[in-house]
Amino acid sequence: MIAELLSGAVTVVLYLNTLGADFCYDDSRAIKTNQDLLAETPWTNILYDDFWGTLLTHSGSHKSYRPLCTLSFRLNYALGALDPWGYHLVNVVLHCAVTGLFTHLCCSLLGGGRWTLMAGMLFASHPVHTEAVAGVVGRADVGAALFFLLSLLCYERHCALGLPLAQLSLRSWAWFLGSLACATCSMLWKEQGVTVLAVSAVYDVFILQHLKIRQLFLLLHKRKSTYLLGRVGFLAAWGALLLGARLYWMGNKPPSFSNSDNPAADSPSLLARTLTFLYLPAANVWLLLCPNMLSFDWSMDAVPLLENTVDLRNLHTLAFYTMLLFLAWTGLRGLVEAGGRAHVANGKPNANGHDCHSDVVSASLKNTTNGTGSHQYHFLPGSENIVAFSLSLLAIPFLPATNLFFYVGFVIAERVLYIPSMGFCLLVTVAMRSLYIRLRGRLSKALVLYCSASLLVLYGVKTMLRNHEWQTEEMLYKSGISVNPAKAWGNLGNVLKNQGKVMEAEKAYRNALYYRRNMADMLYNLGLLLQENGRSTEALHYYKLAIGSRPTLASAYLNTGIILMTEGHLEEAKRTFLTCADIPDENLKDPHAHRSSVTSCLYNLGKLLHEQGHQEVNI
Repeated sequence: MIAELLSGAVTVVLYLNTLGADFCYDDSRAIKTNQDLLAETPWTNILYDDFWGTLLTHSGSHKSYRPLCTLSFRLNYALGALDPWGYHLVNVVLHCAVTGLFTHLCCSLLGGGRWTLMAGMLFASHPVHTEAVAGVVGRADVGAALFFLLSLLCYERHCALGLPLAQLSLRSWAWFLGSLACATCSMLWKEQGVTVLAVSAVYDVFILQHLKIRQLFLLLHKRKSTYLLGRVGFLAAWGALLLGARLYWMGNKPPSFSNSDNPAADSPSLLARTLTFLYLPAANVWLLLCPNMLSFDWSMDAVPLLENTVDLRNLHTLAFYTMLLFLAWTGLRGLVEAGGRAHVANGKPNANGHDCHSDVVSASLKNTTNGTGSHQYHFLPGSENIVAFSLSLLAIPFLPATNLFFYVGFVIAERVLYIPSMGFCLLVTVAMRSLYIRLRGRLSKALVLYCSASLLVLYGVKTMLRNHEWQTEEMLYKSGISVNPAKAWGNLGNVLKNQGKVMEAEKAYRNALYYRRNMADMLYNLGLLLQENGRSTEALHYYKLAIGSRPTLASAYLNTGIILMTEGHLEEAKRTFLTCADIPDENLKDPHAHRSSVTSCLYNLGKLLHEQGHQEVNI
């Protein structure tokens, strides 16, 4: 309990400054302009709309079905409207709860003591969590992680009763059904939450059953294995049911993304797609290991495609998969110094000649009571089992982001690493603990502890600095210029424009277009800035470029028509409005904004026809 409280306290301290932050980046569309948060909108709409307020079955929907997260936003809105303080407070509280639950899980794996505390502190202080916590839309990941851990812990309690499904007591069934319910809630917070069912199966096999890979092949020949296979089979069936229901609910159609969201997916070269998709997991793991460069957005060309085999980044890919295979082989074959080998002799724990300290892996007995006052000793898992589980906790929740099963709408997203980072933190802790045990000298052991403490301090400082950058949109976008200059400069231009800094905003837009000339949104925004400052001829030029880059951009047609009408080019303005009116809203990310622009085009067209004396015209 002390470790859980300390880890939670560190979380609060590190993220306290986010309470004064404003809405940033994706928060605008998910919260400020999301009609599903309004009291006049029926709450049942969240059951049919995606995370951004678009009908889930619409061709332009992002297909991000997260009704529980949207419901939490709606409750925030009901209590404090658009005051960002309340939204950030909920995020920090959720992150604190997740940290406490993760530390509690580590206690059952590591037996308490300094190593449990280190795992919890490592998770609490990791800088990669900043986007998920400081960015309000990151609540989807934090909320999913909360129910992810609750599901895993409920499953652990169910398995601890040690009964087959056919003989379960009411209490055991309650824990099992609670695990399935929490897994469902996790998926309804964010899609990747459903992966907890697979992680639970791995937890059952390697942690609860203490099995090694060589024992798995003998499992089918043992009668008691049917109990384990029955539980795992039930988890698989429930996962298949959830995925099938979700696919049906979103119209049996995958989402569509622009080529800028995931350039590799749009590449015609199979070699480029393969090399890039193999490299991206290595890049994500590097962010977990060394989060020195973080960004609010990694789309477009933030990660250039690997188009040939001589690209030096292929060496990073090779090193990553070599290390991954080594860890998997080490964990599954039991080549790490084994833990959990202690046994009870004459009523006392015996550690096979090793010191019986709770921090020492080879003396891993947990003293508990069974509810009647008598004591029971439960074996803690060995290091090789924890390594296997850590790898699964790192890899399985990340699988949906690998483009292995379907293309996703991002290159790298730091908030997607929120749940996988649990496996990373646990893996680092086990590595430090194993090194501590192997070393014999007191000075060497102290050096391991100092290195561990230094890592926590470095991560904590980086987290606080990164949280500061999330205070305002201006600071956030400036921090992202080195990673994604096109997107960062464009978003910075919007902020400077709202601040009335016209010259700075124009420069920012032009900088964005320097890096990526075909960005329709930036062309349109620059045109709008010029139009608002009386430079209509230049604005018209950029509107036409925006239309050429994205022929479905209705707002560009609208402003083009208005300028043409003002300058007396009435026939051309009429044709522009008519063209805009004929644009369907299919495959558009924001159909609400599109329909608003089309309505304005029809209004201006009617006004133009009225001025020309055409009182009755069929359009």
